[in-house]
Amino acid sequence: MKEPVVIKSFPDGISFIMNPEVTYEEILEDVATKFNKGKKFFGNANTAICVEGRRLSPTEEIELIDTIKANCELSVYCIINKDSDKVFARAVKQMDEKLSEKDDGCFYKGNLTDNKVIESTKTIVVIGDVNPGCAVISSKNIIVLGGLYGEAFAGDDNKNNHFILALEMAPERMRIGDYKYKPIKQSKWGIKPKIQPKIAYVKNDEIVFDVPNRSILSKF
Repeated sequence: MKEPVVIKSFPDGISFIMNPEVTYEEILEDVATKFNKGKKFFGNANTAICVEGRRLSPTEEIELIDTIKANCELSVYCIINKDSDKVFARAVKQMDEKLSEKDDGCFYKGNLTDNKVIESTKTIVVIGDVNPGCAVISSKNIIVLGGLYGEAFAGDDNKNNHFILALEMAPERMRIGDYKYKPIKQSKWGIKPKIQPKIAYVKNDEIVFDVPNRSILSKF
């Protein structure tokens, strides 16, 4: 009989290969056992995890992260699917290291709903979605480990060397320093683009979008 879950490492995190023939409860039990036994091996690093073999609901993702936290000291900063661009995990890992060195970031865990607004003079990392009607305002940078569907404003009025990064970039409004961006409304018959991590920053006096990588992040 196959194991409920096989755990393997990859350069930017840990991969969970889940057996689709067993229950999710059996998978969680197996994860708890393996991480409890290997807590010294895993240590207290920050990591991304990749899930293969089955698609998890948001509730199951939270249960998986909670199980890992309850049995070791690892800190999971995002979950990516096998087909996701793993450069996002590398980019966030690099930014996490920068924030740790400078003690220059604040974290918000959970989805922003009900017109909630969070504001800080530091870089803001949202572990969740920023829903329509909500806003994130930072004097520095904004990282959304989820979907950016609301508003995001980064950088002081006279500083344009900041960025906004999200796992899914679909903001209602955006501003970086002096520059504003408002997406053009698409026809309801238009083809929805593939979900892909994006970073927004100022280039040649306008906000541009790109796939995040070390080369781009090293500029900030």
